[in-house]
Amino acid sequence: MDNSFFLLLIIGLTALISFKGFNDIAFFRKYEFHVGSIRAGEQIRMFSSGFLHADISHLAFNMISLYFFAPIVYNYFGSWTFLTFYFGSLLFGSMLTLLFHKNDYNYRAIGASGAVTGIIYAAILLNPYMSIYMFFIPIPIPAYLFGIGYLFYSIYGMKSKNDTIGHTAHFGGAIGGYVLTLLKNPALITHNIWIVLLLALPILILFILTKQGKL
Repeated sequence: MDNSFFLLLIIGLTALISFKGFNDIAFFRKYEFHVGSIRAGEQIRMFSSGFLHADISHLAFNMISLYFFAPIVYNYFGSWTFLTFYFGSLLFGSMLTLLFHKNDYNYRAIGASGAVTGIIYAAILLNPYMSIYMFFIPIPIPAYLFGIGYLFYSIYGMKSKNDTIGHTAHFGGAIGGYVLTLLKNPALITHNIWIVLLLALPILILFILTKQGKL
């Protein structure tokens, strides 16, 4: 089986289900992440919400990001491990979101961002010095600096609550990608200990802020 098979399958299914949701509000509401429904027993929403998106630009951003970072993961570990990482990161993102919003029964979320962020963080662990280009910064950014900065931005978003972005799912997905990558290849800890520790820094700060009740 070609290593890209699962990547293309995920992109295809996500696009089909997202377009179904664009045109069928009852379908969208049935499978979105909704705290009240999940706590009532509809755990399928923890996964199904990852196939729904708010609009075409939301869908395109997630799937294009996945398309560029996924090959680093599946070429290193193989297609089945990539699939495990994707859905594992999706679950991590949903679980962290549920943990932070468990008492907000009306909280809703959709999107593959948690799963995609997990794949991005896994790719950064595997290739921390690759260059990442962003349209508003005219110079390449080392991947590990991008990863650290992105999670600090997610902490800021979780704390400020001044936008509609699911920062908690992003952070949970990154934790999933980080943990699963190191479990699959613990040698990364000894081979690149400083990168592993630097990428863990925002995760540690998140837990400290949570413990202090500041999030």
